[in-house]
Amino acid sequence: MMKKINETIKKYRLIQKGDKILLGVSGGPDSMALLLQLFSLKTKYGLNLHIAHVDHGLRKDSHSDALFVESWAKKLGIPINIIKLDSRLTREKGSLEEICRQARLDFLINTARKIKADKVALGHNLDDQAETVLMRVLRGTGLSGLSGISAKRMIKNVVFIRPLLETSRREIEGLLKRKKINPCIDSTNKEEVFFRNKIRHNLIPLLKKEYNRNIVEVLANLAESISYDYEYLDKAARDKIKGSNLRLKIGMIKRLHPSILRLIIRQAIACIQGDTRRIGFQHIKELEDLLDSRPIGSIVDLPKGISVQKTRNTLRFYRR
Repeated sequence: MMKKINETIKKYRLIQKGDKILLGVSGGPDSMALLLQLFSLKTKYGLNLHIAHVDHGLRKDSHSDALFVESWAKKLGIPINIIKLDSRLTREKGSLEEICRQARLDFLINTARKIKADKVALGHNLDDQAETVLMRVLRGTGLSGLSGISAKRMIKNVVFIRPLLETSRREIEGLLKRKKINPCIDSTNKEEVFFRNKIRHNLIPLLKKEYNRNIVEVLANLAESISYDYEYLDKAARDKIKGSNLRLKIGMIKRLHPSILRLIIRQAIACIQGDTRRIGFQHIKELEDLLDSRPIGSIVDLPKGISVQKTRNTLRFYRR
């Protein structure tokens, strides 16, 4: 397992000597494996490690997870930051899964900036990658979604790395068993009210049994192949833009191949929003219709308060 992780680190250039790394540690199997493996590389790379833990407060016993992670931080001599999410978050409109994900991400980014970390490390594994690809296929996606989880990605000027992304859940569980470590088990991971849990507990086992026992590896390989293609096309799209990508020149973008045009549109949205979450196929089609068919002055409203207006010479992207 350590050999595989080292190969992933080298392949994607995840770690450099002297890096200060903030580890997102929930206390679950994946994050505990991440903590142990990066701690074992501490001397080799001269790493400065720091732990961040989020108590979501969704379970009565969630505080015990925080105590568990805190005890490991003390045992390994690693500083730790812990936050308990405001219970009012659970009453907000929208997907609870998405609300918690965003709150967790904000905490990691803010903590990384506060401690001046070079990177944030997360424990996503090979099985997570396969589940993510399937989720996006079922919801509807393009190349961006099919490229899955990135081993290395910049979010709001903070670098996120995933050293376990090519390591299977079985290998992780085997490591913890050999080391006689009992990680925290989040009971909500079994609740099928969450879409990912349905994929994990129902669809993946069905595909393994009835269609391809190596489906996890197949989907992960698909994501890796597409990520290279997407990276190339994404760069090609960026090279086409001159000046602000919040005002796209209609004469220029109308001459582009639809693939490059759609990527440029997504890049403009991401420039305002930070990502393209909740931007689906129909939104892109509507913007293409705005470009080709609608009169000057027409406006398309997108999720998260973003609008696009057609002027005489440009498509103007702005926050309304």
